[in-house]
Amino acid sequence: MIITNVNALQAHQKLMDVNANNTANENTEDFKATDAKIVDKLEISAHQTDSGTNLTKELTDQIVIEDGFKAQIPAIKTQDEMTKTFLDIKA
Repeated sequence: MIITNVNALQAHQKLMDVNANNTANENTEDFKATDAKIVDKLEISAHQTDSGTNLTKELTDQIVIEDGFKAQIPAIKTQDEMTKTFLDIKA
């Protein structure tokens, strides 16, 4: 169902928010980065690290986030087209 894909997009958006915050605060004194990941049922698990921002990790996480978005878009488009076809048949 489309709601699953929307939930996945929202989960990836939360990851992107954490990633952006970590990257933006890389030079902030005493900043503790947040480590976040998607766990069961598209829930986000986040905890503060003991160190600052690791830019290598943040950049590779951005690739994963981008791929997550890219994976959901075709499924949403297909479901939208199927709904339109169904509605045309009903009419």
